[in-house]
Amino acid sequence: MAYVLGRGSLAKLTGVHPDLVKVIKRAIEITPVDFQVLEGIRSLARQKQLVAQGASTTLRSRHITGHAVDIAPLIDGKVSWHWPHYYPLAEAVKKAAKEVGVAIEWGGDWKTFKDGPHWQLPHAKYPA
Repeated sequence: MAYVLGRGSLAKLTGVHPDLVKVIKRAIEITPVDFQVLEGIRSLARQKQLVAQGASTTLRSRHITGHAVDIAPLIDGKVSWHWPHYYPLAEAVKKAAKEVGVAIEWGGDWKTFKDGPHWQLPHAKYPA
């Protein structure tokens, strides 16, 4: 089944680096599970709020510069926070990145503070 990004997801990609947008747009075409963009670019004030809530550990988030997005699988039309739903989505995003020639990092691959929804362009290739 082919999925498409909804208006809300597309709006949340505004200000995000074009290479990352290419990856997300390709991923929605090939994913086995529907997803939505939860957040793209964010303000420093929003980042401070997330750190205070324990949802982030840094004030130097790649979201602030438009080099990161958070996406989540939709199961029966609702956002899922269940880790097993993130793995097929991750495979699709990684495949999409390879197809469009963009290096990408998944928060789910991090050793500490794993972040399933988080995708970012690597600092080395995309300095802010």
